Amino acid sequence: MVDDEAVVRTGMARVLEAQGLEVEIAGDGAKALEKLDLRPFAVVFLDIKMPGMNGVEVLRQIRAQHPRVLVIMITGYPTMESAIECLKLGAVDYLVKPFRADELEALLLKALEVLRQREEAYEPLRSDEFGIASIVGNSSAMQKVFAKVRRAAPSDSTVLITGESGTGKELVARAIHRHSLRSEQAFVPVDCSALVESLLESELFGHVKGSFTGAYQTKHGLFELANHGTFFFDEIANLSLNIQAKLLRVIQEREFMQVGSQKRIKLDVRIIASCNQDLREA
Repeated sequence: MVDDEAVVRTGMARVLEAQGLEVEIAGDGAKALEKLDLRPFAVVFLDIKMPGMNGVEVLRQIRAQHPRVLVIMITGYPTMESAIECLKLGAVDYLVKPFRADELEALLLKALEVLRQREEAYEPLRSDEFGIASIVGNSSAMQKVFAKVRRAAPSDSTVLITGESGTGKELVARAIHRHSLRSEQAFVPVDCSALVESLLESELFGHVKGSFTGAYQTKHGLFELANHGTFFFDEIANLSLNIQAKLLRVIQEREFMQVGSQKRIKLDVRIIASCNQDLREA
C-alpha cells in the first residue's frame, strides 16, 4: 500500500488485513521499490500523486523490474488521460478517492481473480520460449491449441477463438496478448452479451458532449482505452449486424469516429474475438 497520506494508507491497510492479507505500507515511491526488491508481493495499491517520484513513474519501474506484480492505481484527481496512461503502462485498474471499504474490497477481489487465472493459465508455461507450451493440459488437442497460440502471438493479425462457454477462450486471448509485442500495453476485454444495444456505440467509440440526450460531457470509448494494446470481444456473435458492420469498418480502416463527431480518430489496436459457435456453420 503506497500513499503519502498516512491516514489513507493505514486505513486501507486495516481493510485489507481484515480480509486476512499481509500488508506492507510505504509513504513514497522510493520506499515502495525498496520493499519490492526485498521480498515478493502479489498486489500493489499505488497513489498517483505523491511528492518526489510520482505514481506513474513508480508504475513504470514496477512493470520493468517486477512484471508479475499487479498494480492498482489510486487517485484523488481522476482524468481520462491519467487513467488511459496507467492502463497502457499495465495497471489492472484504478480507485478514486474518497472511496468506500466495499469499493476497495471489490478491486481486491478482482486482483485475486486475475492472480487465480494467472496461476491456472500461465505459471505452468515457463519451459517454453513463449510461455504457453504446457498450459494446463498435455493432450494432443491442447497441444494443437498451444501451437496456434505460438503462431498467433508475435503477429498483429486479428484472431477469432471458438469454443463452448467455459472452455477458457479469454485465457487463450490473454495468453496471446501476454506474449505479443503489445504485452506492455492494455488488454481490454468486453463481454458483448452484457452490453446494452442502445448504448453500445457510445461504449465502444465514445461520444461528444450533446450528441444525444444525457450526453452531458465528452466520453472516451473503450477503443481509446485499448489503443496500442489488445481489444478482446467476448462472444462477438451477440453483437447486432449493424454494429458488426461498423466494427468491420474499424478493423479495415483502423480509424473510427465518436458518436456525434465527424473527426476521425486513428486506431492502433489488435483485435481478438471469441464465439461459442462455429461461425462458418452458423
